[in-house]
Amino acid sequence: MIDREQRLRSLLVRGMGGDASAYHEFLKALAGHVRAYLRRRLRALPDEVEDLVQETLLAIHNQRHTYEQDQPLTPWVHAIARYKLVDLLRRRQAVDALNDPIDDDFPLLVDGEHEVADARRDLGRLLARLPDRQRLPIVHMKLEGLSVVEAARLTGMSESAVKVGVHRGLKALAAMVRGDAGKAGA
Repeated sequence: MIDREQRLRSLLVRGMGGDASAYHEFLKALAGHVRAYLRRRLRALPDEVEDLVQETLLAIHNQRHTYEQDQPLTPWVHAIARYKLVDLLRRRQAVDALNDPIDDDFPLLVDGEHEVADARRDLGRLLARLPDRQRLPIVHMKLEGLSVVEAARLTGMSESAVKVGVHRGLKALAAMVRGDAGKAGA
């Protein structure tokens, strides 16, 4: 993983310095990395992966001047890919909103969507109360589905610190939920 990061970073830096063949090699190698990243997140929409890979590579190309060469490359690439993924999901949501189902179960589906939105909002509030060393590993591993290695690289933490952060963070979240539930019942 570290070798791939260094290789991609080296190719990008050389490409930004004018080495066209290094830049071409960078984009080709990066396409595979981005494709794997998006496939994990778009299991329910596999037909969207290739278009999103191309959109992400184009955005990386257009924004390459914003890359700080002394920083890790993978978090920068993942941030751009996440933005493109969110854009896709927003576009799909807008199209889906125009195609309302006409059946008797529709009100039940709307209530379920509100519950999911409420749960996401509540989880976001609880996570915001955690320190970064607990919140970030939980977000990356449990919500985004990244591995311990990937989460460690993104956060700058050691792998064991990421594991400890997840464990302690989940324990803290459970205590918050129990505490909040106790207050709500009072």
